Amino acid sequence: MAQDTRPEPPGAVSVWILAARPKTLWASISPVVIGIAMAFGDGGFHAPAALVALACSVLIQIATNFANDLFDFEKGADTEARQGPLRVTQAGLATPGMMKRGILVVLTLTLLGGLYLIWRGGWPAALIGVFSVTCGMLYTGGPRPLGYLGLGDLFVLVFFGPVAVAGTYYVQALSVSGTVIVAGLAPGLLSVAILAVNNLRDADEDRRTGKRTLAVRFGPGFARVEYIIAVVVACLLPLLLYLATGQHPYSVAAVAVVVVALPAFRRLFWVEGPLLNPVLAYTARLLLLYSAVFSIGWVL
Repeated sequence: MAQDTRPEPPGAVSVWILAARPKTLWASISPVVIGIAMAFGDGGFHAPAALVALACSVLIQIATNFANDLFDFEKGADTEARQGPLRVTQAGLATPGMMKRGILVVLTLTLLGGLYLIWRGGWPAALIGVFSVTCGMLYTGGPRPLGYLGLGDLFVLVFFGPVAVAGTYYVQALSVSGTVIVAGLAPGLLSVAILAVNNLRDADEDRRTGKRTLAVRFGPGFARVEYIIAVVVACLLPLLLYLATGQHPYSVAAVAVVVVALPAFRRLFWVEGPLLNPVLAYTARLLLLYSAVFSIGWVL
């Protein structure tokens, strides 16, 4: 009798971990770390608020990833030709009903943490939370999804950048400054770079399924230039902040991350399709490195 050599399907826990896309969660962790470091460096650190803000930020991204998995499947944007990581709904590892229940559970947990942040920070914290969750669901959901209209880059820039950094700072210090908002542009831009690689890799499939990302609208050359500009501007921001304020000089060390990005710049112009996946992972590590160097420099 022939032996069944088919791989065992992943267990229930593994399926939810796959759907959460843990390798992408640095996009929600990094700006919160920067917001915590800036509050600490400015004397406004508040540990409970910082930890809850971190938890809520990660939960909102997980809910958004679940929704993306579900809605892309329902709209036919995820097919067997997909070149990126596995999507559990498209792969048949989870039903749409399961994903909907998963989204509800994660958003309920987010609400529990959000109630504390609203109690501490008042209506601005409530506004940030509601707006973030709503846009996360509308990224691939609803009749006119943001990601399908080419607005995904703007969403990522705003919510994984100034909103996350300034929101984290605010619920600790109960105030916010222009410096914090500008500093928040850097993780937002690096997250835009991650999205640019993702959209460049998936451009052919997105074009066939009607997903009008910027890489589809303006071509692969645009996506590559967008990536380089996003990374370079992000890395220059600490220097600009120091020149403008004369404070936190050690944070300027984050400028050196642009040197670490050079291998990604080169590879970006030589490969396409699934061969871009290493560039995607490398850019996520650049975001992590930038956040660590800037944060340490800010508190020194």
